[in-house]
Amino acid sequence: MLRVCLVEDEQSLIELISLNLEMEGYHVTCFSDGQQASVILAKPFHFDLIILDVMLPHVNGFDICREVRKHASTPILFLSAKGTTSDRVTGLKLGANDYLSKPFDLEEFLLKVQILTQGLVNTEAQNYMSIGAFRIDFTTFSVNDEAGLEVHQFSKREIELLILFHEKEGKVISRNEILDRVWGTDQFPTTRTIDNYILVFRRVFEQDPKNPKHFFSIRGVGYKFVS
Repeated sequence: MLRVCLVEDEQSLIELISLNLEMEGYHVTCFSDGQQASVILAKPFHFDLIILDVMLPHVNGFDICREVRKHASTPILFLSAKGTTSDRVTGLKLGANDYLSKPFDLEEFLLKVQILTQGLVNTEAQNYMSIGAFRIDFTTFSVNDEAGLEVHQFSKREIELLILFHEKEGKVISRNEILDRVWGTDQFPTTRTIDNYILVFRRVFEQDPKNPKHFFSIRGVGYKFVS
């Protein structure tokens, strides 16, 4: 699931945009204050698209865009009631990918979002997986929350096990298959080793590890994963 960061201070617009993007399959994180958004976006983050209002409390969208472009090439779409040519040029010169004036046509907005995120879906499927509000990066072994902040770092073997669960989502995987795929035939860990890995996953991803919603133990067989 691609992640969108929406920075907008108009509540009705936040609700409209969030609802329609989520219906299109995006995960949306919202900020209504420019200062709050700038703190998150000034550091490494894991958003696939940033939608920025220009006129925001405390820190405006142009300044946020300027800071983001110092360290990230993430697509940026400006939304603004300031639709003059000079404002559009300013936004594009700062590194934005597109600019849409308010009020805007919803279909045009969704089309722009689709164009800006085109080509990211296959990359995401290969390099990322989502579990609830968390996103795991298979290339850096890191786990980020819905605000894009890193909350955990996995080992290579833990990532290999997560990739297997990702491939087999919704299916029961036997302990023997897990041992063969992740540990190989030249190593002989006990099934208890797998149990310990599952306990780690539950601590990281489950709100209540004793009542899991993602990592299920299937007695006498193995495990099942649901994202």
